[in-house]
Amino acid sequence: MNKNKTVKITPIEKNDDLTVNQWVYRSLRKSLMIGQISPGSAITIRGLATELDVSPMPVREALRRLISEGALEMLDNRRLKVRTMTAQRFKELCDVRILLETHAAENALPYMRESDTAHLKELDKQVNSAYDTEDIEGGSLANQEFHRYLYTRNPHQVSLRLIEGIWMQLGPFFRVVTDKLRENYVIDRHSEAIDAIERSDSFALKRAIEADIRDGIATIQSIEGLEEIFDPQ
Repeated sequence: MNKNKTVKITPIEKNDDLTVNQWVYRSLRKSLMIGQISPGSAITIRGLATELDVSPMPVREALRRLISEGALEMLDNRRLKVRTMTAQRFKELCDVRILLETHAAENALPYMRESDTAHLKELDKQVNSAYDTEDIEGGSLANQEFHRYLYTRNPHQVSLRLIEGIWMQLGPFFRVVTDKLRENYVIDRHSEAIDAIERSDSFALKRAIEADIRDGIATIQSIEGLEEIFDPQ
């Protein structure tokens, strides 16, 4: 990997409801989720402050939070990097992701309405359109929004923050390996999930969500030379 790669991120839209600290944190968090901050990137407070056109203070606070959430780690020279991905850590993150997301989907099902399934269908079209045009970032954002929208139909859910934390830790690694893929898997598990929702079939919904995640894992594991991407530790 290119150890001198600089960070170029697309911040979220600013609005009056967000403080500068919140805007910086959420921008960096989103960028990690979709892999804009990749393994090997040079991450510095000054560099990110310049990129986001803010003072170093909100960047420092955002990075402190991201370190505590397991997405970044501090090096001895006080520079930062995306946390190393080992094969064992990848498996653990994927296993936890399946547990959390199938739980979140199952508990959202009783609250789903026709308007919700219609919106999910539109989001699924956005996912397919983005990947058809090789828009990896757009596809990642649309895919995450599909899952996020489904899980948040449950007004009592408490797992989304944990799920997004998993996405944030997997995002940089997924982006590296996705760039090496010659083709993506072709089964539309989102359509299977929507069909299960329309039938109020909890088991089928959980199965579709799990299959969606496992398909992505299997596609990644099919990459030739994958072991060279993992850190050997």
